[in-house]
Amino acid sequence: MRMRRMRILSWAIAVALILVLGDQVWLAQAQDPAAVETPADPAAAGDPAATADNPAAMELLSQAMFKRFNNFSAFFGPDVKKHLKYCIRDMDAEWDKAFNFSKNTKFLAECVKGDKGMHNAMQRLCTAAEVKFYGQSLLGGEDGEVKRKYSLRPNTNCNMSGWPEGCEPGWSCNVRKEDKVDIKNDKVIPERLLDCQPCCPGFFCPLGLTCMIPCPLGAYCPRAQVNEATGVCAPYRYQLPPGQVTHSCGSADMWSDFTSGHPLFCSGGFYCPTTTQKNPCTKGHFCRSGSTTQTPCYQLAGCHSQTENQNITAYGLIFFGGITMILLIIYNCSGQVLSDREKRQAKSREAAAKSARETVQARERWKSAKDVARKGAELTAQLSRTFSRKKSVLNEPHKGSGQPKPGSDGALPPVTGDSKGKKKKESNLTKMLRDLEENPDNDEGFNVEIGDKNLKKHAKGKQLHTRSQIFKYAYGQIEKEKQMQEQTKNMTFSGVISVASDLEFSSRPPIEVFFQDLAITLKGKNKHLLRCVTGKLVPGHVSAVMGPSGAGKTTFLSALLGKAAGCTITGSILINGKNEPMQSYKRIIGYVPQDDIVHGNLTVEENLWFSARCRLAADLEKFEKVLVVERVIESLGLQHIRDSLVGTIEKRGISGGQRKRVNVGLEMVMEPSLLILDEPTSGLDSSSSLLLLRALRREALEGVNICMVVHQPSYTLYRMFDDLILLAKGGLTVYHGPVKKVEDYFSGLGIVVPERVNPPDYYIDILEGIVKPSANATVKFKELPLRWMLHNGYPVPPDMLDSAGVSSVSADDSSHGGMTPASTSTPEQSFAGDLWQDVKFTVGQKKDHIWLNFNRSQDLSNRETPNVVMQYKVFLGRLGKQRLRESRAQAVDFLILLLAGICLGTLAKVSDETFGSSGYLYTVIGVSLLTKIAALRSFSLDKLHYRRESGSGMSSLAYFLAKDSVDHFSTIIKPAVYLSMFYFFNNPRSTIFENYLVLLCLVYCVTGIAYILAIYYEPAPAQLWSVLLPVVLSLIANQDAESFASKIGDYCYTKWALEAFLLANAERYSGVWLIQRCGAIRKRGYDLEDYYPCLAYLIATGIFSRGVAFFCLVTFQKK
Repeated sequence: MRMRRMRILSWAIAVALILVLGDQVWLAQAQDPAAVETPADPAAAGDPAATADNPAAMELLSQAMFKRFNNFSAFFGPDVKKHLKYCIRDMDAEWDKAFNFSKNTKFLAECVKGDKGMHNAMQRLCTAAEVKFYGQSLLGGEDGEVKRKYSLRPNTNCNMSGWPEGCEPGWSCNVRKEDKVDIKNDKVIPERLLDCQPCCPGFFCPLGLTCMIPCPLGAYCPRAQVNEATGVCAPYRYQLPPGQVTHSCGSADMWSDFTSGHPLFCSGGFYCPTTTQKNPCTKGHFCRSGSTTQTPCYQLAGCHSQTENQNITAYGLIFFGGITMILLIIYNCSGQVLSDREKRQAKSREAAAKSARETVQARERWKSAKDVARKGAELTAQLSRTFSRKKSVLNEPHKGSGQPKPGSDGALPPVTGDSKGKKKKESNLTKMLRDLEENPDNDEGFNVEIGDKNLKKHAKGKQLHTRSQIFKYAYGQIEKEKQMQEQTKNMTFSGVISVASDLEFSSRPPIEVFFQDLAITLKGKNKHLLRCVTGKLVPGHVSAVMGPSGAGKTTFLSALLGKAAGCTITGSILINGKNEPMQSYKRIIGYVPQDDIVHGNLTVEENLWFSARCRLAADLEKFEKVLVVERVIESLGLQHIRDSLVGTIEKRGISGGQRKRVNVGLEMVMEPSLLILDEPTSGLDSSSSLLLLRALRREALEGVNICMVVHQPSYTLYRMFDDLILLAKGGLTVYHGPVKKVEDYFSGLGIVVPERVNPPDYYIDILEGIVKPSANATVKFKELPLRWMLHNGYPVPPDMLDSAGVSSVSADDSSHGGMTPASTSTPEQSFAGDLWQDVKFTVGQKKDHIWLNFNRSQDLSNRETPNVVMQYKVFLGRLGKQRLRESRAQAVDFLILLLAGICLGTLAKVSDETFGSSGYLYTVIGVSLLTKIAALRSFSLDKLHYRRESGSGMSSLAYFLAKDSVDHFSTIIKPAVYLSMFYFFNNPRSTIFENYLVLLCLVYCVTGIAYILAIYYEPAPAQLWSVLLPVVLSLIANQDAESFASKIGDYCYTKWALEAFLLANAERYSGVWLIQRCGAIRKRGYDLEDYYPCLAYLIATGIFSRGVAFFCLVTFQKK
């Protein structure tokens, strides 16, 4: 297989070299074969005697010689595309860059002049067979690579039996006159043994061949001069043959890769317009190695004469300064944006306050108008009964006259100002009066359930009998209304919220939770965490769950919410009397975790407002949402810190007690029907706890079902609860009922609370065994769960019916769900058995987590929250605000990238031999590592927040897309920041746009991989993987094409990024660099056509990794 590849590549190199031959002989023979053998005109035949003194003739001959092989690319194009398509994309373009001598054919004329005619020069050019032989000698190795040294191989002309002078490097010979040279023949090497002489300048003659090949553009092939001291033909590396005094130095001897054929390349700091001319670069220009023209330097580069590469560091600094300026503008404008946003929010609050004032005024006017209308209706009926006989008499003569009847509206005298009624709009009170008189039984628009105490305050006094008294009363009500308007106009915002809260109670669907014989057992462990718990949670009540440590209080809440993963739940949980899953009502259920999971880089109001926008009904008006948030802020006493940042570990914000209240407020703003809190008063002082519980009591007045775990409440707080659930160790119920009856129940058992002792503390101490019941007690503390079950007639498990109860519920085994007697009586298992049980338990727990995450119950909450698009917008605004406040961390990331670009751009200089592979390898490693570590912060720091928000029904897709969208800003900026230093310090031949495009795709790809690591792993192992992966994968990607590691590297993103970098740079090397380019690309197994596919692979990997990250987000991270 290797020999076959070697032969194919040898033929490919041979075809590439045949490009230089053109169709000189082939075209000549095709036009006139006889003209090649017997030229009629010496001048036309290229006779130097006839043409030496004729410049025009020499020019014509050189142009004719060039035209004969100028169209040769079209003839050999298919073969080149077949064998060299991986390194030659456009055959015609590469031909022009390597062998288009049309601009200067002087070296051809010199060759024709010095070689005794055009025919003689053409006969000394190599055929296809000789070029193929040269390619095989050059490649020759088993791996098909360009060898460091040219390999000598015998052939027809140069072998052990004969070695003419033309076989020496830099020399060539001619064929016999009667022989015809077939330039297309790639099988037989013609005999070239006559008229051996040095190779023409501008051509090279390899060792072991007696023909010559034109040097490509970018090469410098002058006639060599012998160095008398060393015997080396300078500037080349071959020596004169020993013992041949008449032998002189010829031209170049080899065209190969840069390392082997370095003397052939035009030196850096010089440019070679032809292969025989070498000029130094002038000031203000630079010339890379192999240049045919000098390139102007940028204005700030300041190139001196013979400069090989320009110094464009100043432009890098300008570029970085521009990026910094843009970032500063964005940062400063962001402050203005945040300020404008706060102003808009303030306007929203004012609009809500105005709406509340208008609501208060309208309802007061409605109340007054209804009172007036009722009084007016009563008086009208009384007057009608009093004067009914008189009215009938008076109206008899005037029937049909159309005059108004007495007692009707038309019979009343006109009120002062009625004449202006046509010009002045009627007041709301007048409209209300007319509507009531026309339809007195219409109550549309009035909620009779609200403001009852205000409606009971009817106007008292004696009955109104006359019309003057009626209108006097009405005018008095109007004056009162004006005074009320002035009062409400000057009402403070807090007062408006208070009044609006008193008048407006949003209807919340009630949730009653009934649980019977509820038990939770760890799978595979046979341990009870909760057992035989029966009771109910009633809407409008605040229930407290108390008990010693290990009593299963938090487990009880998890069981109610249906989140007890890894456990077996038995018993029944009914929602409003129906056997429905709790997850079906998650949109109207609030859960406050024990830890204060609040966004520290947002203010108090921003945290609450975000929760309200995502979890309140989508059809709720904005001002109504503002009123809800303001009501919660008011009730929790957070007015003075509403604009303060909550704070993080690194940056202190509000106090711990205030943070706890904000944690509760996140669930209150969504107006839940069932609110479950896990130790909300832990860490709070008595006043803060009292304030919090008052707020919860007010929620209960609106019909909210509240259940909370409490540790050691004060007596004041204890008396504010409606119901108490008291659990013993092992998750057994000791008491469940009203707080007012708990002391009576325990007193009946002989357990009396001493004076000046807090009842809950005393009961918990008894359940812990710290305090023993008094001598009058009829029960031991271990028997309290059994007595409760017997007291209520609940079914009792057989193991709890033992006479003593000590063997069944021992203190040791009941700690946090003690083991049952059946489990204690089982024989001890071996280590392997225990290990197997642990594995089964772990697998079962993971399975339950996955099932819990993918289980979708039918929504029964009757609340339509914002859809994914709306939540995406809300998440995007929140994350954008957070990133702006984390600008210092972003600035540090950019600074590190900047330093990395300076270091790598300075230390890893572009090598023409490898096309800058070392610098690009370091770039892939450095950028991947730094980008991954920075991207870990996107999800590693917000796992707890996501679990809480997704558990409450917020969209995981909106959350993930918003995170990714915000990170796109860094994805776009980071490549520019890095290249602002690396590119301008390293200065490769590829353009900055090509490098930016590759780096942009690389950053997008590694950011997606970092998402997976951040979501699946904890922070410490995620950082370790982020460092390890880029290094290992980059080393694999840098292996040669034939190695096993390279096969693995074909599926690594580092291989695609490195290949795209090198291909973009290698394509800029043409002309004399063609063999170097093909050899380097062939060695690595690259292809010029793979540039855009590599970018596509990077983008596809980024998209796929984001899909995997989202799958991990919704599958493995909820606990």
